[in-house]
Amino acid sequence: MLNIWGMTDTGLARRENQDAYAVHDGGDDGFTVCVVCDGMGGPGGGKLASHLAVDAFLSACKANLREDMDWDQVEEVTAFAVAAANTAVYERSCAGDGLRGMGTTLVSAVVRKGEALLDNVGDSRAYLIHDGGIARITRDHSVVERLVRQGNITEEEARIHPNRNLITRALGPDRSAFSDSYRVTLEPGDSLLLCTDGLTGPVTDRELAEEILRGTEDNRCLDRLLELAKKRGAPDNVTAVLLRRQ
Repeated sequence: MLNIWGMTDTGLARRENQDAYAVHDGGDDGFTVCVVCDGMGGPGGGKLASHLAVDAFLSACKANLREDMDWDQVEEVTAFAVAAANTAVYERSCAGDGLRGMGTTLVSAVVRKGEALLDNVGDSRAYLIHDGGIARITRDHSVVERLVRQGNITEEEARIHPNRNLITRALGPDRSAFSDSYRVTLEPGDSLLLCTDGLTGPVTDRELAEEILRGTEDNRCLDRLLELAKKRGAPDNVTAVLLRRQ
């Protein structure tokens, strides 16, 4: 059994919330699908891009996932869903209205019976909280992530780097886009956190884990994380989905 909570907030510096998320609870035997997107593209464009991507990804998953699928087949479905989300944003951006170049990140989880498949495009993230610790599962498609992997800067330096918001992959700007996929096992008591950089920018990984691990009874840990982001200025929209296996 999964418990699932979500929240999204404009933050303190933005006039518009360009994040979006959606959850489809598949029950005990079906696939549960969660998706989080962080739009970009100026007033109107980013919000439209994230909502288009969320709707297209979720619709493609619901239409094509079957309970008898193995995980290789599920991965094919999520790859198709990412492509569908990209097409939805790209084609709308080509229709005029000053939307050319709009795009969005995406991070998703498809979960069934203790197994999960994660996909990401951009710098929205997925974390696994297990046995009292936290591990980032996804890798950002960003300038600073590349610098960290090359050994040119540290994780701490990446958090304050002037180019920390520059991503190298997104849905929408180009005719095609591809995600990275990861498979994880969820033990009883484990949690998955999907979130935008509006949360991971002001809040450290350790703080994420501390709040989630002491929020075992309900979703107040997400409220506390939002308040922590706001205490530090919340310079971007803040969105998160938390899944916990019972």
